[in-house]
Amino acid sequence: MDTANLSREETAARSAAVSVRSIRVELDLTGAPERARSGFSTTTTLEFTTTAHSTWLDFIGESVERIVVNGVERDVIYDGARIELHDLADTNVVRVEAVGSYSRSGEGLHRFHDPVDDRTYLYTQYEPADSRRVMACFEQPDIKAPYTFVIDAPAGWEVLSNQVAATVDAGVGVQRVEFAPTLPISSYITSVAAGPYARVDGEWARDDQRVALGVFARQSLAQYLESEEILEITRQGLDFFTDAFAYPYPWGKYDQIFVPEYNLGAMENPGLVTFTESYLSRGAATDAQRAARANTILHEMAHMWFGDLVTMKWWDDLWLKESFADYMGSHASAVATRFHDAWVKFAANRKAWAYQQDQLPTTHPIVADITDLEAAKLNFDGITYAKGAAVLKQLVAFVGDEAFFEGARRYFAANAFGNTTLDDFLVQLSAVSGRDMTEWSQAWLQTTGVSTLRLEREADGSATLVQSDPRPHRLRVGLYHRIDGRVVRRDQLALDIHDERTPIEVPSADLVLLNDDDLTYAKVRLDEASLTTVQESLSSIDDPLARAVVWSSLWNATRDGELTVARYTSIVRAHAPHESNIGLLVGILSNALFSIRHYASDGERQGEQRAWVETAWAALQASDAGSDAQLSWARALAAASTFDDVHAAEVRALLHGDVPAGLTIDPDLRWQLLTALVTTGHAGTDDVAAQLESDDTGSGRTAARRALASQPDSAVRAAAWDAAWNDDSLSNDHLDAEIAGFRAGGRRDLIAGFDAEYFERIGDAWGTRSIELAQRLVVGLFPASPTLDLVDAWLAGNSSAPAALRRIVIEQRDHLARALRVRAAQG
Repeated sequence: MDTANLSREETAARSAAVSVRSIRVELDLTGAPERARSGFSTTTTLEFTTTAHSTWLDFIGESVERIVVNGVERDVIYDGARIELHDLADTNVVRVEAVGSYSRSGEGLHRFHDPVDDRTYLYTQYEPADSRRVMACFEQPDIKAPYTFVIDAPAGWEVLSNQVAATVDAGVGVQRVEFAPTLPISSYITSVAAGPYARVDGEWARDDQRVALGVFARQSLAQYLESEEILEITRQGLDFFTDAFAYPYPWGKYDQIFVPEYNLGAMENPGLVTFTESYLSRGAATDAQRAARANTILHEMAHMWFGDLVTMKWWDDLWLKESFADYMGSHASAVATRFHDAWVKFAANRKAWAYQQDQLPTTHPIVADITDLEAAKLNFDGITYAKGAAVLKQLVAFVGDEAFFEGARRYFAANAFGNTTLDDFLVQLSAVSGRDMTEWSQAWLQTTGVSTLRLEREADGSATLVQSDPRPHRLRVGLYHRIDGRVVRRDQLALDIHDERTPIEVPSADLVLLNDDDLTYAKVRLDEASLTTVQESLSSIDDPLARAVVWSSLWNATRDGELTVARYTSIVRAHAPHESNIGLLVGILSNALFSIRHYASDGERQGEQRAWVETAWAALQASDAGSDAQLSWARALAAASTFDDVHAAEVRALLHGDVPAGLTIDPDLRWQLLTALVTTGHAGTDDVAAQLESDDTGSGRTAARRALASQPDSAVRAAAWDAAWNDDSLSNDHLDAEIAGFRAGGRRDLIAGFDAEYFERIGDAWGTRSIELAQRLVVGLFPASPTLDLVDAWLAGNSSAPAALRRIVIEQRDHLARALRVRAAQG
């Protein structure tokens, strides 16, 4: 195994032998603005005890210059990933002087030069194992230590880390900032950011506790920061979690920084949470976008306890932080902020991610078997996040809110600043709930797959609730009736089911909705009478959570080939224009286009595309001026027009200012509309250049790259293909742009010739690129071939390929197989 790919067994042995007292990290970032400078000086001093005579430190960088062990200089033994340490004493002080590399992939210490003002910005991103790109460390979650960071940086920069600055020494053009030591934390949640960031300060106060708040963004984005709302959500979250967990926020300050070219939504570094700049809108933003940002703020805040205060021993128990944070993000949004409908979007959209992941051949239990770091990287998925959160929602339905939160309180009190496994949480929950949680754990945390619930009616009026893949569920069945043009719930049945078949008494109703209130984790099917009601009256259902469950049911039935694309899209066209919940609408619009592109048969796809573009255009004209729906339909029109140019003239008119009253064509929407025209041959390089001249920003340059690569010309697509595989200077965002351009418009006639070459390249890419960039290549360029022959041949001939690479290919194969299977089932 590659020495960079740490295994569970070897790290467990290392943590059993090593106990760290303190780590001091000194970084010289003064040369960061110099574009030609590829690296930075990094010096790490580690104090630790050990029962072993030898061990290793993890480091990935340009070079290791010097190693001193207990005052004696040692030979450097370094293979590019591990630094060997020999002849250790019981207590040791090890100093490592090295050169790290500035990153363009979002891993380690990422450097971004803002084209707007040529200012340089730095930030770190480590999870699961990239702190070793910045410092020599023990790269595993169960070796915790106090960290002291000392940063040299240009004068005038904001310099940030997990803790407050203890001292600042200013020199001529430079500054040295030494931060107070952290409480014991794992290496992957340490954090550094530096640059001329714009800053907004605030404070949260509660009883005798005061927490300084900071919100940061690049200078060129400061006008879009919406710091007042961000600080309001932050204070509401700190109020909620302080009460819910009965453990004071432990990390001192609470900074939140929005950073460019970020690979994730956000990261829970204690005291310095990082967010993608995608949460800052450069123009109009829907309430759904603000709700998503609030949810993420609260998700990351929950991690201050679940993940940072108490951390899993190894990545098997990643769910102990991510499932809980995902649940808490929605729960806290619903009860502590103005976004009371958080569970609505969770039911229809977030759980769709889990259902999809759980039907793949590579699905895994929530408590997973993670053998190494490459496997860990791929398990930040719909199972660990959304299924885990859905299962916790089911758990709360079983034991009640108070028992659940009391179990969490005891868990924090018993394990603060330590590392845990599944059993550590279950023992606390069992104690407070009075229930043995073993059976629940085995049924939900240690199995795979998703049950499907359906109702079977007999001629005599009896009914049976049938579930595939039986599990224990606590659920409700809603009985809805059409009354005066509305569909309202008149009754509800509460059930506990365990078996494959459960006889139930179901009174007559126009719509029988299984899993009403979305308590459990299961796909639900509508009986034919209920489906007829939905087809005629879906948008008349009063309750948005009920509509969410219905929309989810329709989407899952379409993905599974049980509901035809034609019937699904007819329901969408009839009812999406009347959907009042913007969070639901956004997901519906995305799913509709996806179903047409991937699941419609070859014979019906063109007609379905044309009907969808017409629907988007009509809904845009009919939407209320300035409404979230109007903006959402404009974005849907741009996405649909990438595949059908029937409204190309109107799209161009939108770009030239002929817009419906109230619609804001901001820079991002302009790029969407222009890219649709470029993809269909109605705009070209001159149009892209003109738009870039008016939006020469980081986002603008990425969008321009994507638009240029989207031109319907075989030579252009070949150039995008070549750049993606061979241009190592591309940043993570620019690589995505080339990939998106290559695939734009679904033009198989332009790119099918590269199918075989893809399988010739992926092995080398996996071995030579970072896992973040390699994953983008393997997923993003997987060919949408008309058969499985090429992928099956690769899998058969590459049984010894890295397990993580095979997993990605197997998953992409399954997506393709589903698309082919569902297409064949149409009609």
